[in-house]
Amino acid sequence: MNVKDFYFELPEELIAQEPLLERDASRLLVLDKNSGQIKHSTFRDILKYFNKGDCIVLNNTRVIPARLFGVKKETGSNIEFLLLKRIERDIWEVLLRPGKKAKIGARFLFGQGELEAEIIDIVEGGNRIVKFYYEGLFETVLDKLGNMPLPPYITKTLEDKERYQTVFSKNEGSAAAPTAGLHFTPELLEELQKMGVKLAYITLHVGLGTFRPVKVENILEHTMHSEYFDVSSEAAEIINGTKAAGGKIICVGTTSTRTLESIADINGKIKPGSGWTDIFIYPGYKFKVADTLITNFHLPESTLVMLVSAMAGRENVINAYNEAVKEKYRFFSFGDAMLII
Repeated sequence: MNVKDFYFELPEELIAQEPLLERDASRLLVLDKNSGQIKHSTFRDILKYFNKGDCIVLNNTRVIPARLFGVKKETGSNIEFLLLKRIERDIWEVLLRPGKKAKIGARFLFGQGELEAEIIDIVEGGNRIVKFYYEGLFETVLDKLGNMPLPPYITKTLEDKERYQTVFSKNEGSAAAPTAGLHFTPELLEELQKMGVKLAYITLHVGLGTFRPVKVENILEHTMHSEYFDVSSEAAEIINGTKAAGGKIICVGTTSTRTLESIADINGKIKPGSGWTDIFIYPGYKFKVADTLITNFHLPESTLVMLVSAMAGRENVINAYNEAVKEKYRFFSFGDAMLII
């Protein structure tokens, strides 16, 4: 399967640079995965597509201020750190810019020296493993010195950092937001529960590999990044109970989808637990848990478009994306949404 099969023309002006004033005011493209039929709606009208007994699965990860600007201790030259994933308490995998000359043993300072980092290893791809030194709580220091790691295609400054968090964000650890969840408001979630729709919260800490382009022609040769997940007994019970009763499992975002599909057995039963997943979902994949998907519009030739194509069919998805471009939908993190039914 060739990466070019997932290409579509995307005018740069359709890349949303800032969120709308109201989260649920985004447009919603509804795609029937069986017929390919397309309908246009708004996100706050999404309620009409769900029924009592269905279950919506939401990723409650919270984005950390993972971008740090500092200097090399020995020379004073500028450096940028991007925290990718926590390996253990004070040891992280990070992306450095510029990073080519950052050798093992090099040290960097942030703020007024409140935070210091030492490179202890270099891993495949050029990322560094660093150990941080500080006083007090790391989260407190990071909150003071760190910046929100907005994707590279967003060039505007975000005035309100909470707009890059979902209203149900809880567990800190993501380097990027689970953007399909950004459309939900507390009122919308309350309405869903009043309808008898169950809410199940799981955690997957989104890594920047989400934005990594596929650089091979044959997508089967692509190596996926790994991301940490945690699924509680309560969430597993809700999801399994819904499936057993014949309700639909609606995944909010590709992150929720990947988590459930990673831990389900061959019968689609979820077992609680935590760990790392590098599952790659592309056309031909048979979904064990997810019935319906709420997602944003993604980059051409990305693994996210491939996952969406696995659920709705490549031709249906590319046709829907071309329709979204024609109708001037807003794309990517702060953009509009798609519902696959």
